[in-house]
Amino acid sequence: QVQLVESGGGLVQAGGSLRLSCAASGSIARASSMGWYRQAPGKQRELVATLTGGGSTNYADSVKGRFTISRDNAKNTVSLQMNSLKPEDTAVYYCRLQGTVPGLVPWYDYWGQGTQVTVSS
Repeated sequence: QVQLVESGGGLVQAGGSLRLSCAASGSIARASSMGWYRQAPGKQRELVATLTGGGSTNYADSVKGRFTISRDNAKNTVSLQMNSLKPEDTAVYYCRLQGTVPGLVPWYDYWGQGTQVTVSS
């Protein structure tokens, strides 16, 4: 099993930037996809950004053009660069790592503990 630990959250003013990092206890090179999700108080957890093993990305409409997801296999990390932050970006951000076996059968689905991001107006 792989343990995921998020870091980099904090309090920032609107228009500012933060970079979140997710450190994995093991290799992420074979992961089928990695992603960042967020959950605001009273709301459902939602997808923010995903990155597949093939390098394709997907972003929520609300963050397109502002957030960038990336990975570093050598460091076993996945990051989320967040620019032009808005108060509505305030949430707990979670890292997710998914893997499959041959035939694209789901094999594992790991989540981090989350890191708080607060954007003041």
